[in-house]
Amino acid sequence: MTCIVGLVDGDRVWMGGDSAGVSGLDITVRADTKVFRNGDYLIGFTNSFRMGQLLAYRLDPPERAPGVDLFRYMVTDFVDAVRGCLKDGGWAQRSNDVETGGSFLVAHEGRLFSIQSDYQVGEAVRGYHAIGCGADYALGSLASTEHLPPEERVRKALECAELFNGGVRAPFTIQCLPTRAVLTLTEAA
Repeated sequence: MTCIVGLVDGDRVWMGGDSAGVSGLDITVRADTKVFRNGDYLIGFTNSFRMGQLLAYRLDPPERAPGVDLFRYMVTDFVDAVRGCLKDGGWAQRSNDVETGGSFLVAHEGRLFSIQSDYQVGEAVRGYHAIGCGADYALGSLASTEHLPPEERVRKALECAELFNGGVRAPFTIQCLPTRAVLTLTEAA
């Protein structure tokens, strides 16, 4: 299920997500969004609505100490807070002594990070990223729309993913995280 798209535009990060909830061959269009703000963070998730709910309502990201590199902070302090949140919420999984979570995008301080199920943190050089079953279609769209405004690029990426992937459905939620504030735009299908 899902397509989450993130795009860095100067000191802003745009993020959009679909509304599909998929179980086997069943699909439900959900009212609760996969893209949301938690303090100074914009987060878009895939894998599990329970995981997303924990990230939205239980995760308390720690303050970054002065002088600490943002990437280092995301890899250590932020991910440690996520791991604790998911464990306390009963969602983190353990198999063969390996702990796993889920995949999500995080925008913070004008940058876009991808957190994978093994808690690794990535930051794409190209300035955009997508996750979920519609990611490949969205990435192709983003690569071909550099001439368009950022919100339109995100919307087109989601529309392309919906066109070609059965696990992606409108309506799409698109949000922008400037360095200090968030604008919210919701598109009804």
